[in-house]
Amino acid sequence: MKKYLAEMFGTMVLVLMGCGAAIFNGGCGTTPQVLTVAFAFGLSVVAMAYAIGGVSGCHINPAITLGVWLSRRMSGKDAVMYMVFQVIGALIGSSILYLLTSNITMDYATTTGANALAGGVSMAGGVIAEIVFTFVFVLVVLGSTDSEKGAGNLAGLAIGLSLVLVHIVCIPITGTSVNPARSIAPALFEGGAALSQLWIFIVAPFIGAALSSVVWRLISFEKK
Repeated sequence: MKKYLAEMFGTMVLVLMGCGAAIFNGGCGTTPQVLTVAFAFGLSVVAMAYAIGGVSGCHINPAITLGVWLSRRMSGKDAVMYMVFQVIGALIGSSILYLLTSNITMDYATTTGANALAGGVSMAGGVIAEIVFTFVFVLVVLGSTDSEKGAGNLAGLAIGLSLVLVHIVCIPITGTSVNPARSIAPALFEGGAALSQLWIFIVAPFIGAALSSVVWRLISFEKK
């Protein structure tokens, strides 16, 4: 149970800090805003990796959990429970942000940090972006945490910086999800386009994660 609670807490922090940065910095319309939000998400992962990594592995993302499960590093039961508690944690983080924005007088570009396709981005474009960037992100996770070929104690830093990287490129396209839990919770508070487009930010990251697990097994396989 401790590892499930750790995943809940870690995902709560990710949503609170990442989406909070988008909310309280006026969205992601300028380069400084994009960088601020990108680093908020990435640094949240770094912080949680060293806080709860020893307890749960610090997935805090159902796409990562799927990739790890498909790579045969965890049981199906644990994978399902991780995902459930990740969504619960995201809901807690979004609830805190909702309480804050309801009790602070400010002009917000967004009040939830929810994902949605940017103007001019087609549905296909959004799906492709989320698949590709989730693929890259989860591949870094699988590689850096591999028991034999991984980065050891530096894995958390590598993963966090890779999340910064994909956010910098993908924020102008979809707001960057690469994490179904991070998208589900804000969308429930936002409604509208965020809710109607939510399937993109669930399905596409899972496809990207599945592809990354296949590629990692191919490039890391060694005959014995």
